[in-house]
Amino acid sequence: MQGQRAAVVLYSYYASDPRPRRETEALRRAGMEVDVICLREDADEARVGVLDGVNIHRIPMQRRRAGKVTYVLQYLSFLTSATALLTWWRLRRRYDLVHVHNMPDFLVFSALLPKLLGARVILDLHDPMPELMVTIFGLTEHSFSVRLLKFIEKCSIRFADQILTVNQACKEIFSARSCPPEKIQVLMNVPDEKIFQYQDCLDYPDRDPARPFVVMFHGSIVERNGLDIAVEAMRLLRKNIPNAELWIYGTATPFLKKVMDPASLNGLGNAVRYLGAKSQPEIVAAIRACHVGVIPNRNNAFTGINTPTRIFEYLSQGKPVISPRSKGITDYFGPEDMLYFELGDAADLARELEAVCRDPGRARTVTERGQRIYHRQSWSQARGEFIGRVCELLGRTP
Repeated sequence: MQGQRAAVVLYSYYASDPRPRRETEALRRAGMEVDVICLREDADEARVGVLDGVNIHRIPMQRRRAGKVTYVLQYLSFLTSATALLTWWRLRRRYDLVHVHNMPDFLVFSALLPKLLGARVILDLHDPMPELMVTIFGLTEHSFSVRLLKFIEKCSIRFADQILTVNQACKEIFSARSCPPEKIQVLMNVPDEKIFQYQDCLDYPDRDPARPFVVMFHGSIVERNGLDIAVEAMRLLRKNIPNAELWIYGTATPFLKKVMDPASLNGLGNAVRYLGAKSQPEIVAAIRACHVGVIPNRNNAFTGINTPTRIFEYLSQGKPVISPRSKGITDYFGPEDMLYFELGDAADLARELEAVCRDPGRARTVTERGQRIYHRQSWSQARGEFIGRVCELLGRTP
């Protein structure tokens, strides 16, 4: 695709958002010149720059978690800015491809002028917005807001030439209510092997019983991801494994403050440790230092269909991971390929953690099977499928 040009639009921080960055760098490696429109993370960050050969234009906005009105105003402000910038750029140069990442879905309409002038448009649906908003705001399935989101989703998908999404469960949702399945390509959220260099689960020595049994949580610290469930599981686990510790990595949020309140910890003391936000290479080192990772999701409309990237990050480093038994995970991992607990059940999570500690041989066997699935879903393979689909979209030979 040498000589072709792409624009990437995302309401996020490009440098620290793995999925858009992986895909954008894949386009760049395939020969395209790529311009990115994204948020600016802090005032010290340059509005215009270059990162690994990709041209970055940062709109001076920061993402804030707040009420529905604030979300809408932020989205509309970014849509207006991105549309104006992309229109101005298109008047000065030609684009062959515009790749838009949700949320929100309607951000795809920022590509209106490039599409009218011949560009192909990809809409990358990281999350189904109706299910996510039901989870965040406690909306009902048949509320006006959810019906409006489904209508916007349908219009956005119809406008795009190609849809990407993160797993089979999401593809089934979108194809059932918004478009034919052949328009959708599944491109899973899996770690980049350049950063998460493979480590076999058999390479680790046995745990020293005199040292702490380290349980790790990393990612977005929001209620739906169930950090409080992990803390409750730790309280139960320490009755039988007194030297168990929970290490937490991620950007601080109001929910973290609530979880780390002394009343919530209730005597756990230093057994629960918040260690801050880390870069991806630092997360690799943290995973290698832990004994087991947890995905302690709550039971809701979103987590039931989600396939967390964190699963593949733990597996890439040969570490056991305990995940909820939900469709987004069981679509890919069989009953013997994953250590499971029941969604939202802290007692069941504690039982599984104790089993990992007391029977490391079983945990290693399950992890070994999980690593085989990880190899089948690796980014090097997914990248080839992604570039192949883009080539077809642009009428090029893969």
